[in-house]
Amino acid sequence: MPETDLIASDVIYQTEALIAEDIEAYLDLHQHKSMLRFITCGSVDDGKSTLIGRLLYDSKMIFEDQLAALENDSKKVGTQGGEIDFALLVDGLAAEREQGITIDVAYRFFSTEKRKFIVADCPGHEQYTRNMVTGASTADLAVILIDARKGVLTQTRRHSYLCHLIGIRHIVLAVNKMDLIGYDQARYDAIVADYSAFAASIGIEAFTAMPISGFKGDNITGLSPNTPWYSGPTLMGHLEAVDVNTAAEAAGAFRMPVQWVNRPNLDFRGFSGLISNGTVKPGDAVRVLPSGKTSTVTRIVTLDGDLEEAVAGQSVTLCLADEIDCSRGDVLAASDAPPQVADQFEANLVWMADEPLVPGRAYWLKLASQTVSVTVSQPKCTINVNTMERLAAKTLELNAIGLAEITTDRPIVFEPYTESRTLGGFILIDKISNATVAAGMLNFSLRRAQNVHWQALDVTREAHARMKGQSPAVLWFTGLSGSGKSTIANLVEKKLHALGKHTFLLDGDNVRHGLNKDLGFTEADRIENIRRVGEVARLMTDAGLIVLTAFISPFRAERDMVRALLPEGEFFEIFVDTPLEEAERRDVKGLYKKARSGALKNFTGIDSPYEVPEEPEIRVDTMGESPEEAAERIVALIIGDWMPVI
Repeated sequence: MPETDLIASDVIYQTEALIAEDIEAYLDLHQHKSMLRFITCGSVDDGKSTLIGRLLYDSKMIFEDQLAALENDSKKVGTQGGEIDFALLVDGLAAEREQGITIDVAYRFFSTEKRKFIVADCPGHEQYTRNMVTGASTADLAVILIDARKGVLTQTRRHSYLCHLIGIRHIVLAVNKMDLIGYDQARYDAIVADYSAFAASIGIEAFTAMPISGFKGDNITGLSPNTPWYSGPTLMGHLEAVDVNTAAEAAGAFRMPVQWVNRPNLDFRGFSGLISNGTVKPGDAVRVLPSGKTSTVTRIVTLDGDLEEAVAGQSVTLCLADEIDCSRGDVLAASDAPPQVADQFEANLVWMADEPLVPGRAYWLKLASQTVSVTVSQPKCTINVNTMERLAAKTLELNAIGLAEITTDRPIVFEPYTESRTLGGFILIDKISNATVAAGMLNFSLRRAQNVHWQALDVTREAHARMKGQSPAVLWFTGLSGSGKSTIANLVEKKLHALGKHTFLLDGDNVRHGLNKDLGFTEADRIENIRRVGEVARLMTDAGLIVLTAFISPFRAERDMVRALLPEGEFFEIFVDTPLEEAERRDVKGLYKKARSGALKNFTGIDSPYEVPEEPEIRVDTMGESPEEAAERIVALIIGDWMPVI
């Protein structure tokens, strides 16, 4: 760091004496400093970026060339007249500088003699709430800024609620821009009282309030003479002293999600991961979850050699005494205090996608190193951040905060988010776009998931199939309305029946007269329609039947969901490919005419999309192949004689 006589808030830029005296001692001291991750958040233009710029400036983390560039940029695009605009140290995007706002999360590192810091500057606009959630997900402390001129705003409440929901227990209420209200104590006290009432209503038990000016430097590194009525800590002093309670993680029961099975040669097999909680030593008994198998730790291996003990926060490779099945996604835990395993949960969700939640649709859920398929039920409610009122909702829109039940396709290892961020926090990913659509926090497993178990049956699905002399299968006919799905499916079943095969045909219209008569034609109802049919088809294959289904089933995700329900090789996707113009010309049921007139909403091909199968087992071109010919070809496939035409 260069030596200079530049003064910032009475702090002189000078080289620390220890660097000149003993560089190795200085580096060792710096390496063992504790780390605090914190965020700045609040409403638009509350001064978040300016505050971080001031912290970087006052902590002597700016080099001479950076300072010169800052001065030049402040004259060109700054918002502080001829003075230094500290926000430009953080706002790097051209759009941010043009508008004077923060859009993306900006991470900055700085350090003082007592501690190292990583700060995330989070945007204040409501449309960028998802960016704020990203920044808050790893933070230990939140600095919530309030413009002293404006007081507590909607985004102040939203960000405070999200910080509390995400598990940040150290809150600093920084009433900023005190210089613009003449350091009025009465105004400051009124803002703190207003925020206190709101904080208590959402469960924030304590916070530290302070009057500051990020631009002028009041109460940032030293107490300001402009606020003689304030005797609390400075912002930097509080950040250096706050206890982030890392000892609590080390004191908990041992947990390590397995990220990688380390097998460099035939003589070594270890399980690598980051210890999220507790400590582990050679000789400790551990349990592999979800399987429940137990073993004993024989070695703790690192790049620098074996350890006698490893603690939370360390990445290690553990060797076990027994050759037990353990792979990525499993969790190694203390044998006598394992986490829970379940497949149904209540969870808080923060929706982060422009497209709304589709209840019943399958998403990917990533929790620690586990990745599973999950469906989300219709939300129980959404939260109004102004009133904390719980409102009924059918879906979740962008930036909505809701409560819902979720179901995974197989049991996962978890702990409530209040007990473990690692095993309680997750993200949802759209299976088609691979975009992250939500962040979630598990509250608890549903009691029915603990009380409902698979019943072992003596007569297996294999026994049912042997009795019928056939291999069970699902022939899933999909295509536009009027494409000829039902006609071809009916012909196929007649031919299979004539061959002595045991079949059952589930037709879309027929099912809606009974099993699914309570469902409409919204996207969510269509997904639930297919889910129910898929479950029924699976049960029928358990009975050894060949099941034929004729449904539009417009979405790939739901067809893939049904495929995943069945053993490999039992699901046959049959795409009845008919151009929309031809299907509409046929219009046997008059549905296209109604849809064109507006009398029938959410009709596939008109105002609701149809996602064409990418790799169907069979494609039927109804413009070049008759229903009879198509049926013959499909039957040949089922009895094993059909070969694809190349």
